[in-house]
Amino acid sequence: MAFQIRKCKEGIQFAATIQPRSSRNEITGLHNDALKIRLTSPPVEGAANRLCVKFLAKALDVSPSRIAIVSGLSGRNKTIQIEAMDEKAFLEKLQAIVPDLKPGD
Repeated sequence: MAFQIRKCKEGIQFAATIQPRSSRNEITGLHNDALKIRLTSPPVEGAANRLCVKFLAKALDVSPSRIAIVSGLSGRNKTIQIEAMDEKAFLEKLQAIVPDLKPGD
């Protein structure tokens, strides 16, 4: 299954795989059917979740209040929602960060 971006009432949702305790914060591409995000924070007391939201907000140039982790709060595999963003804008911003990203249909 390829990386999918789902439209929802508020904006878009997508799957992400988080790798905590990495050497730096970065979006590395795709892992299975999810966006792979490496974070420096350890997965303790929600620290990695908070950093994930903050990092994505900065990377995608949106307010952190528009990003929410809607499932997978205690695991590596998460569903992330971005309000008021469409698939086209999301993909353009992602491909500027990870040029060889090839999302599925």
